[in-house]
Amino acid sequence: MRWTPRSTVACVIERGGRFLCVEEVATGRRVINQPAGHLEEGETLIEAAQREVLEETGWEVEITALLGLYVYHAPANGATYHRHCFIATARTHHPERELDEGIIAARWLSRDELALRHSDLRSRMVLACIDDYLAGRRFPLDYIRHE
Repeated sequence: MRWTPRSTVACVIERGGRFLCVEEVATGRRVINQPAGHLEEGETLIEAAQREVLEETGWEVEITALLGLYVYHAPANGATYHRHCFIATARTHHPERELDEGIIAARWLSRDELALRHSDLRSRMVLACIDDYLAGRRFPLDYIRHE
């Protein structure tokens, strides 16, 4: 068997002390996550992040910084995920837009609300990314080079 890490993107989007999250169904249960998903062939990481946020929340966003690269080994399926997490600013909401299959709702939640629901988080990366954001972690977007 050939080991292949999975490349994903996610966004931390904060407004007034609350973070844009998605409530979704994953592995048969309701979970909370940042807007996130897999990189598709032919798109840049930033394009993928913007697309995933729009598809999962109905929000158009401006990507402002790279938060970090997070590596997660999922015990449920044995897969390794390389999560490229970005910081974004919410710009335009399209409430009429149908959300991706499996998405129950987009919700603005505080860090404390997320911590209280830690057993509902899709992975430990949800709070790790928010904590890194709150600690001031930021990397310029030109750290990513597409050729």
